[in-house]
Amino acid sequence: MTQEYLLQVRNLRTSFRIAGTYHAAVDGVNLDVSKNEVLALVGESGCGKSAMALSLTRLHNMNYTSIEGEIFFNGNDLLSMTLPELNKVRGGRIGMIFQDSLTAMNPLSRVGAQIEEVLTYHTQLSMSEKKERALELLNKVGIFNPALTYNQFPHELSGGMRQRAMIATAIACSPDLIIADEPTTALDVTIQAQILDLLDDLRMNTGGSMILITHDLGVVADIADRVAVMYAGQIVEIATVYDLFENPLHPYTRSLMHSMPSALSEEARLHTIQGIVPSLQNLPRTGCRFAERIPWHPATMHEAEPTYHEVTPGHFVLCNCYKTFNLGGA
Repeated sequence: MTQEYLLQVRNLRTSFRIAGTYHAAVDGVNLDVSKNEVLALVGESGCGKSAMALSLTRLHNMNYTSIEGEIFFNGNDLLSMTLPELNKVRGGRIGMIFQDSLTAMNPLSRVGAQIEEVLTYHTQLSMSEKKERALELLNKVGIFNPALTYNQFPHELSGGMRQRAMIATAIACSPDLIIADEPTTALDVTIQAQILDLLDDLRMNTGGSMILITHDLGVVADIADRVAVMYAGQIVEIATVYDLFENPLHPYTRSLMHSMPSALSEEARLHTIQGIVPSLQNLPRTGCRFAERIPWHPATMHEAEPTYHEVTPGHFVLCNCYKTFNLGGA
């Protein structure tokens, strides 16, 4: 694979075993992430965003999960690596920020020890150097009293401070790629903005790349370079952030955009998308997967076997239905 990209995902299919049968939650995804790029992955809950994030570093329980395809990171296929080889990449070259810091962090280990554990595994620093680095990281992520936080347990911190401590752990080894899976979940609006500004500043200062998984399109507009819209396990549209907001094409993307509240709109009620994301067992595996949620759109306008169409350079959309879709039918 070309070294032009830091990460290249080819035909990724992640399936979970349910009642003895495997069902794909991530179904044939292709994705590229350039160096020093923020790629946002957006979509409703249940679309496969987190399943894809955990697949990139093989963090699923493989007793009931199947991961197929190719994931090239710095030219090396992560899916073909042995576990010891992969562990050198996880936490070292790829940092992971999870949704819930309280469950992601070890409740029985002090914050400083958790940061130092990463440094022990991936560096040759002495004990004093690791402590110094941990305090430096806590300071870098905006914790007011690093020395105090260093000796605290996760439950003693507020949600915002825990999130900062988890970010400090994720960036401890200056990773080339950060995967942030809804890093501001359950935080209030003010803290959300602080955490997102922090992530953007860290990415800018280190020159690394980031995959930001979120359902908040306002966040995407602020910090992303490109956006991949995911629905029912597939990428249905991908474009630069400017192109996507100026000219959203796929019916699902347009529906998401239309669901955003706006101070400029005089409408009293917010638009809602009909129906829900189907469960894995009931996921349609042929045709346009969004078709059943836009029943007013003629079935003949969808492709029987949807393909990607490059509308403008770098702007891809899945299925021909974007050409005739009328949002007013909602």
